[in-house]
Amino acid sequence: GVMMNKKIIIIAILSIITGLVMLNLVKTKDIEVEKIQKQVNNTNMLTMMLETEAGTGNYEEVKLSEWPQDGYIFNESLSRCENGGTLFWDDDAKKVIMKSNTSDKCYVYFDLEPLIFADYIINNVYTTDGANDLYYHDGVGTYTNASEEAGDNSYRYSGANPNNYICFGSDAATCPDDNLYRIIGLFDDDKDGTYNIKLIKNTSIGDNAWHSEEDNTWDSNTKPDIRNTLNSTFLGTINSTWQEKIATHVWKVGGMDFSNSDTVKEYYNTEIRSSSSSTTDSMKVGLMYVSDYGYAAAPNNWKLALYDYNNVTSTNWLYLGDDEWTISRGTDDTYHAFCVYDAGLVLSYYYVYGAGPVFLGVTPTRAVRPSFYLESSVGISSGTGTSSDPYRLKLT
Repeated sequence: GVMMNKKIIIIAILSIITGLVMLNLVKTKDIEVEKIQKQVNNTNMLTMMLETEAGTGNYEEVKLSEWPQDGYIFNESLSRCENGGTLFWDDDAKKVIMKSNTSDKCYVYFDLEPLIFADYIINNVYTTDGANDLYYHDGVGTYTNASEEAGDNSYRYSGANPNNYICFGSDAATCPDDNLYRIIGLFDDDKDGTYNIKLIKNTSIGDNAWHSEEDNTWDSNTKPDIRNTLNSTFLGTINSTWQEKIATHVWKVGGMDFSNSDTVKEYYNTEIRSSSSSTTDSMKVGLMYVSDYGYAAAPNNWKLALYDYNNVTSTNWLYLGDDEWTISRGTDDTYHAFCVYDAGLVLSYYYVYGAGPVFLGVTPTRAVRPSFYLESSVGISSGTGTSSDPYRLKLT
């Protein structure tokens, strides 16, 4: 496996040995720590400490003869000198520079560049197709008929309960239930080799109508109401540090007709690939696609119609057990949107204003679970993906 990111601490004790060096310090005020280092190499006063495991704060002493270069980042906020000297990184010279009027004892911190979260999943969690319930949708079909896969080179979690938990919005030692999310998959929508991780909240934020009127129009400004609920009300509950980790993404919101025979691939083709998906909206927060729900079931179910997904609730980790909105609107009429029925099957008979399925005449709970894509540069710091040890993001 790839080593988790480590921090390297260089504790440089800048002891000025001669008056000549002192004079030089006062005269120039800009002294490369490396030059001073040569004066103290033989005095065993230069100590370097390497963190043993990312995020633990435990370090072991190491011996290095030069500044770290590739893969390391100078940590200006932690680096400091006891007698008022200041430290900064000269990126042209690739050296630490000290500004001081006197001899000083300085502590110089370097962080290992964060391991990109998407790269970690692709290179470590996905070892073979199906390992750790992660499937690569390249249209080859290791576990399925190739025709059943999305064919978009996405990596998607499928099955009863994959280890795809992540703590988002909190750095508490124990992740609060409200901050637990799950990874739907990794998506390269721009086809540039850069993947965004798509999350969905583990629990509903409450019952909401999709829109308050008999209108399922999506106009990117005022409609539907669920758009504002997600991108204003919900997003406003997340502090700015974490909001910056959410990518502004182009969502397909063209909708589609309901079919009681369409499989997940058929829905995917209409929802994501067809001309009906040309209606888009650029926003941070959305809901799961119908095809997200379909592909979360174990692969042997992808040949089933989503109308028959009431038979596969035990092997679909995205199944919540409540009526739940998706982002897709029905195009059979102007007032329905797709919903996962509490029994597990997919329907579009739900009035957007919340009056319930026409043929049942009841008012369902219509859960809302926000979904969003992480910025592609987000790093991982720790975690194994279980609900008790979810993945943790590196925020800096």
